[in-house]
Amino acid sequence: MKPYYLNLQLFAGEKTEQPTPKKLLDARKKGQVAKSTEINSAMILLVTLIFLRFFMGDMVRNMETIFVTFFQFESDGTLNIDAIQNIYITVLMWLARIVLPIMVLSMLGGLLSNYLQVGFLFTTDPLKPKLEKINPIKGFKKIFSKKTLMELFKSIFKISGIIYISYYIIRDRAGFFPEFMDMDLRISLVFIGDLIFAIIWRVLIFLLILAVIDLVFQRYDFKENQKMSKQEIKDEYKNIEGDPLIKSKIKEKQKQMAMGRMMEDLPEADVVITNPTHFAVAIKYESGESAPKVIAKGQDLVAQRIKEKAKENEIILYEDKVLARALYYNVEIGHQIPEDMFQAVAEVLAYVYKLKNKII
Repeated sequence: MKPYYLNLQLFAGEKTEQPTPKKLLDARKKGQVAKSTEINSAMILLVTLIFLRFFMGDMVRNMETIFVTFFQFESDGTLNIDAIQNIYITVLMWLARIVLPIMVLSMLGGLLSNYLQVGFLFTTDPLKPKLEKINPIKGFKKIFSKKTLMELFKSIFKISGIIYISYYIIRDRAGFFPEFMDMDLRISLVFIGDLIFAIIWRVLIFLLILAVIDLVFQRYDFKENQKMSKQEIKDEYKNIEGDPLIKSKIKEKQKQMAMGRMMEDLPEADVVITNPTHFAVAIKYESGESAPKVIAKGQDLVAQRIKEKAKENEIILYEDKVLARALYYNVEIGHQIPEDMFQAVAEVLAYVYKLKNKII
């Protein structure tokens, strides 16, 4: 029986990895975030309920004024264009006092709920025209997608819940409806307001529970949709960090350029301190500077090149294994000698200057 080998490449395209921060940031820029529209509905209903709770009396008085205006117009019996226009403007103004505050608060509630869910986010990307949006095949797939079916089920459940709650409240108060026609106008308006208030706060509790469940689902669904394959993560890493092969070539080129500059500066050195075989550090001191500095250093083959270059330019090679190793590991090229090495380097430079004076 031949052994069976599993081709792991078949699973390379499966989205099994959690999304990277860059993937989530790119999605956010496109307006793709995890949020629940049910939170918006619940927030709008909440601010409406609060408004009705504190300003129901004013709304009842405004509605009473509208009815009185109509009744006075009918009792006067004056029917002309000017009178109708005045009545129309008056009614519109009183209706605006009732409706506009609720509209403004609803808008603020919707904005607040979005901000609490996703923070400040402004993007025009969803408004850009895209051909894929009018693709009938993709559109057909979206109709029968898991998300669409979930939204349909949620809408049916929400409407059914609201209808049941409304029916339950109205049924309990159905006995008052026969007396409704004999009630005073103010009392009837108060009765209607109380009925609306009783329905709204129960619907609000129902929507809040539904919103919490929906938010959990939306966040789960968003993370699932944003998952990445192993290949996508590799491609993203390459785009951010660059191709490793190209990066290595760039680093190699940078090393070569740095080596070239170092060798160009080497003839200005006062002394090259060696290990003697593994390390070589070139030291230069200029009058007026606070301390000598390293202008070249290298290990193994580079150290050999530095020593050869130093011999070509008649620079003194000074052997000190401990000092050469310490300078190589602790001082970068172009940096000054640290204080704890002043004494040792100063003795080397004093020896070099004395030796040069003897030669001269």
